[in-house]
Amino acid sequence: MTPIPSFLDELRWRGLLYQHTQLAEAALAAGPVVAYCGFDPTAPSLHVGNLVPVMGLVHLQRAGHRPIALVGGGTGMIGDPGGRTSERPLLDVAAVDANVAGIRGQLERFLDFDGPRGATLVDNAQWLRPLHAVDFMRDVGKHFTVNWMMAKDSVKSRLEDGISYTEFSYMLLQAYDFLELHRRQKVTFQIGGSDQWGNMIAGVELLRRAADADGHVVTLPLVTNASGAKFGKSEAGAVWLDPALTSPYQFYQFWLNADDRDAAMYLKYFTLLDAKAIDAISVDLAEAPESRAAQRALARDVTERVHGKPGVAAAEDVARFFFGLLPADELSEAAWALLAREAPFAEVRAADISEVDASGAPAASGRLDVYKLLSASGLAASNGAAKRLLEQGGVSINFRKLGASERYIAADGTLLRGGHVVVGKGKRDVAVVRVRG
Repeated sequence: MTPIPSFLDELRWRGLLYQHTQLAEAALAAGPVVAYCGFDPTAPSLHVGNLVPVMGLVHLQRAGHRPIALVGGGTGMIGDPGGRTSERPLLDVAAVDANVAGIRGQLERFLDFDGPRGATLVDNAQWLRPLHAVDFMRDVGKHFTVNWMMAKDSVKSRLEDGISYTEFSYMLLQAYDFLELHRRQKVTFQIGGSDQWGNMIAGVELLRRAADADGHVVTLPLVTNASGAKFGKSEAGAVWLDPALTSPYQFYQFWLNADDRDAAMYLKYFTLLDAKAIDAISVDLAEAPESRAAQRALARDVTERVHGKPGVAAAEDVARFFFGLLPADELSEAAWALLAREAPFAEVRAADISEVDASGAPAASGRLDVYKLLSASGLAASNGAAKRLLEQGGVSINFRKLGASERYIAADGTLLRGGHVVVGKGKRDVAVVRVRG
């Protein structure tokens, strides 16, 4: 079995090491440490930009150290001023607690929580919410000068436009987290993004002054794509880990659509593939970029970790379906559920789209009225518009093009798994209709 490199060596070859305090490497080499990384619950889900520090904790644990994921149920009520030009909207307790619950489950997909070096999830609401202002200012604030705090980038960048005392205090609250985790869990390391350096160094300073202990910091780079844009955005906005906010299909497609110039780097950042495997994939990428082998390997790996194997399978089935490589009758229930989110979707009663007899009741033939299907799907505004589409040869059912006279089609063989039918208009417009009894 190939030995796992030291934590910092692993980060180095993957391009994930930005900077660290002077004695961090020696402290790591001396034996297992306990390290934490904080995640502020300002949204109900983590997004792909959070995966860099998450993977930092993963590599730390694989190197034999114990990780702590700190969810900021306390600091999330304040908001980090770093990287912003204006005040962050304040969340109430209920919103923060709901966000914490969602993030907690997502972190559990990445870290091993069993054994002596098992990860621990901690919420800083435990010690920050009961904290008294006078005690905090006396016991923590006395260790920092205003001049020292104003020199940090997260504060300095906001001085011209103004920064409230609330956000100005965030640095001290984060430093206090380090001190409390040291007292409660023997934490001596903090991991975070490079934009957090000033806040993290404040924690090192507080450990030294208040606990006479050595603290260490390791920072990870802020990721940008090949065009220089901040990583983690798609045309639809942020790419979330919560499937209710970003479907497994959209999540898979985000990675699949990575620029060729980014794909190999993302494999280093976001997967556990070793250097040999990534080098082999990079060769394939250079020799046959049209195969998108690197992007497929990336999309499968990260989507499986976040959404599980069923999520990957459903996402790939929907992608193959859209490209005409998978017949609609072979789609799984999970793929149909995804497809209903990605294509226009309607649900109708069978009686509402069936052929009718002279009395207006559903005919005994059990056939479906294509005009009504088109109207129900939203691809035609009326039966008249549907009739014109059919006569012009612009209608398909389950990707089979209909003839101009095929207004009625048999329900048997048309309704697929779960009562679904795929209605097509022209070459590009597709809708899904679910027919219930």
